[in-house]
Amino acid sequence: MEAPAAIRNTAAALSLPAPRARAGRLGGTRRQPCAAASCSSRGDWQTACAILCSNSNNKPKVNGQSQTTEELAPADSSSSSSDLVPAPSNLPRPLSISDLSPAPMHGSQLRVAYQGVPGAYSEAAAGKAYPGCEAIPCDQFEVAFQAVELWIADRAVLPVENSLGGSIHRNYDLLLRHRLHIVGEVQLPVHHCLLALPGVRRELLGRVISHPQALAQCEHTLTRMGLNVAREAHDDTAGAAEHIAANSLRDTAAIASARAAELYGLAVLADGIQDDAGNVTRFVMLAREPIIPRTDRPFKTSIVLAHDGEGTSVLFKVLSAFAFRDISLTKIESRPHRHRPIRLVDDANVGTAKHFEYMFYIDFQASMADVRAQNALAEIQEFTSFLRVLGSYPMDMTPWDSAPYTSSAASNQQA
Repeated sequence: MEAPAAIRNTAAALSLPAPRARAGRLGGTRRQPCAAASCSSRGDWQTACAILCSNSNNKPKVNGQSQTTEELAPADSSSSSSDLVPAPSNLPRPLSISDLSPAPMHGSQLRVAYQGVPGAYSEAAAGKAYPGCEAIPCDQFEVAFQAVELWIADRAVLPVENSLGGSIHRNYDLLLRHRLHIVGEVQLPVHHCLLALPGVRRELLGRVISHPQALAQCEHTLTRMGLNVAREAHDDTAGAAEHIAANSLRDTAAIASARAAELYGLAVLADGIQDDAGNVTRFVMLAREPIIPRTDRPFKTSIVLAHDGEGTSVLFKVLSAFAFRDISLTKIESRPHRHRPIRLVDDANVGTAKHFEYMFYIDFQASMADVRAQNALAEIQEFTSFLRVLGSYPMDMTPWDSAPYTSSAASNQQA
């Protein structure tokens, strides 16, 4: 082979004198010592290095055979250091230790990806989780995941559930598809406003646009306000406000935050139109590497599991593993298995039955540094076909506040 030949000769030139029994041994075949092995001059060392550096992947061949170091070396082996081949100047700069160092603490200069446009509630959640961060908007949840994986962003803050609308299933599926780790959570009160262009009155509205979750969270309030208008879904709340401003839609209102009204020059027709004043969305913070779990503060752990058995017996065993150790569960969510959605069960009496295959997402209040959690997962692993820890992270213990969340409030919060 080409590379081993050059490497053998280079190694011989660089090696110290060795016992004859070990000289020239490669791949178990005994060979005579190379002539270069007896040379220790600086010229031989430079010549060998030059050959390895130049055209290592495109060595010239003679009669179909690669030329060796001795064949390619110049006749005068006493060449100076100027004979070394310089490295090409157009190669990308190698990563330094500063490029790979951990992100600064407390959100200082962190790049945080979120789904939506400026003014979205996810942007406010990113500011609450990491005060002073550089928020990076993404048009899709998938893009936010990829931004962290590709080192474009240091963290991602994405919603997973709302107190009124329930779980955001798309992000649960993406948590399983990607290899990011949950490193924290933040709970953000959602304060909806009805926004329209300045001068527009309620009775002139023909439709209201917003994210489907926001429309569902304000359905009863819109009815009580007497707005008999069409409801249309949009990608996100702040994006709906931006759409109205960009297209000068005077017959359309948006459900979004007060900050979105400021950013896009809209008027607030109604404030606090969510059906429940305690409307809260839970976000998770994602990173490329997990954090070290601790026991000196309340922690939460998120896992996902699957099993090949039928019925509820396996799920009962999973719940029993936590109950036996007095570990509280805060959430359990089932999602159909993406790769095996249907199970066929043959029954001679009633024919072929079809059942869904499920993945179970579980959040429980314990740190992975806690022996109870370790023993519970060890027991669960015995009767499940798949088990993965999505993250073990500090719980958000800040009190809920129904007041609208602003960027000024973010500066006073800690991650």
